[in-house]
Amino acid sequence: MQNNNDAENNTVSNNEGDLEGAPIITGLMAYGMSGRIFHAPFLTTNPGFKFKAVVERHEKKAVARYPDLVSYSTIDELLNDDEIELVVVNTPNNTHFDFTIKALNAGKHVLLEKPAAATSAEVKIMFDLARKVNRHLLIYQNRRWDSGFLLVKDIIESGRLGKLIEVHFRFDRYKSALSPKVFKETAATPANGLVYDLGPHLIDNIICLFGKPLSFKKTTGIYREGSEVVDYFNYHLSYPNQLNVYLTSCLLIAEALPGFVVHGTLGSFIKDRNDVQELQLDAEMLPTEPGYGIEPEGTEGKLVIMDINNQKNIEWIKPPKGNYNGLFNDIYHTIRNNALYPVTEEHVAWQLELLEK
Repeated sequence: MQNNNDAENNTVSNNEGDLEGAPIITGLMAYGMSGRIFHAPFLTTNPGFKFKAVVERHEKKAVARYPDLVSYSTIDELLNDDEIELVVVNTPNNTHFDFTIKALNAGKHVLLEKPAAATSAEVKIMFDLARKVNRHLLIYQNRRWDSGFLLVKDIIESGRLGKLIEVHFRFDRYKSALSPKVFKETAATPANGLVYDLGPHLIDNIICLFGKPLSFKKTTGIYREGSEVVDYFNYHLSYPNQLNVYLTSCLLIAEALPGFVVHGTLGSFIKDRNDVQELQLDAEMLPTEPGYGIEPEGTEGKLVIMDINNQKNIEWIKPPKGNYNGLFNDIYHTIRNNALYPVTEEHVAWQLELLEK
């Protein structure tokens, strides 16, 4: 069971590595956008996994693309498949807790989509049960393997900016229309709105870098016509040594601001959010193709360092390849070799504290 208490251990793996031993036989609970884009392409190309089955209640779209796949009509059928070791819970947010409990009780390891749950109390129950049944509960935080985040992480850890003063991470979109999926737009549905949609990505990025904040202030708003759920949020997180971190997201930003801005005593770093993986996967590019995860020319990050004469030295830095396979490799090594999974139980608990307040 993954429950390491070392809060400093937030290393992100991005190498392919040798995946020795038998592949992990895996089942997917849903084949919507998440299943089609963020899971199936990796489960079918990563040698550490055998994508055996999926739940498709209506149209059998997954089987049309992956003919060898077993398509079950219900989650119970999937969980009753004794050959399946790992189940991906990628169903709507408000079902995460119940389906994870059900999968753990069925003896399955669980890869759980963000948000892990609606409350930190639910997170504790899930991890406690995972320990009890000796199974791994692993939270899917793929944005640790975005190209832009990998670059800003490298810049911060290099120390080139000096003592950090201010960090801004943003995730902006323009989607004025309400989602046709009613459960996403209903205030009474647990884990609803933008806070629980894009909030987990931004909060997890910052926890990966800096750990738990000393304190925080959260501001939310509802701006779309007819909306019941939050479509704007801003967090101000306070860290030791006077570091201030701001996380912002909104569904009505016509001109997106840079996704990553970091200011330190020696310089600044600015980078747009240009990771290409989601677009490539949506266009059915496989993660094994040569151009996968590589940002195009002109999307470099801007590093500005002040010299001893207070003159600017500007450097444009190309981001590394984004690669969500790093996450799947870590899942493999955690299940097969009991290695430390980088998204720890403590990280998830801290995230939920910020989400639910």
